[in-house]
Amino acid sequence: MGYNIAIDGPAGAGKSTIAKKIAKKKGYIYVDTGAMYRAMALFLIREHIKPEETERINEKCKEADISIGYENGEQVVYLNGENVNGYIRTEEVGNMASASSPNPNVRAKLVELQQKLAADADVVMDGRDIGTCVLPDAQVKVYLTADSRVRAERRYKELLAKGENCDLEVIEKDIIERDHQDMTREISPLMQAEDAVLVDSSYLTIDEVVDKIIGLCGD
Repeated sequence: MGYNIAIDGPAGAGKSTIAKKIAKKKGYIYVDTGAMYRAMALFLIREHIKPEETERINEKCKEADISIGYENGEQVVYLNGENVNGYIRTEEVGNMASASSPNPNVRAKLVELQQKLAADADVVMDGRDIGTCVLPDAQVKVYLTADSRVRAERRYKELLAKGENCDLEVIEKDIIERDHQDMTREISPLMQAEDAVLVDSSYLTIDEVVDKIIGLCGD
């Protein structure tokens, strides 16, 4: 079995940024679960399935083999052996991913593929239910959070940097609503695993959080 680091937490806590940096420092694979859902969406589109065709999605999703590797230092998503990096960031794929990702069969298939990846390699994985559902036996589990106001301010600065007009109060309200949705959803709600270490990133730099989590690895 590979060495697994599971990072869960609410939106805007910096999970993917932190996870990618840890993976780079440790030489592990960063498993981009969102990219895997997009690859599944691409597969369904190529099979000429519409978002509302639940029964066909239920059957066809079982035929997709999705994995993650590296080519020339770049993370690559493979769909049935094909590098699909160039195809999974379109709006059409994003829309299909939004429609298909809540499907229990799609989810079950992707969790199975994610567990297979984690069994074969050293991985860092982030999400809402990695430590509780996807990798319950991970050697290191972290629940990464930050004050909702701090998360809103980070998002506000990101949007301003892109030249977008935004309202800090609205952003914080959206974040609080998203937290509530994630924590109360029926399938795999966001929650801290009993054996996860709570890391509050509100007043830590990215590098301080990375060092703190790497310190938990004990090697």
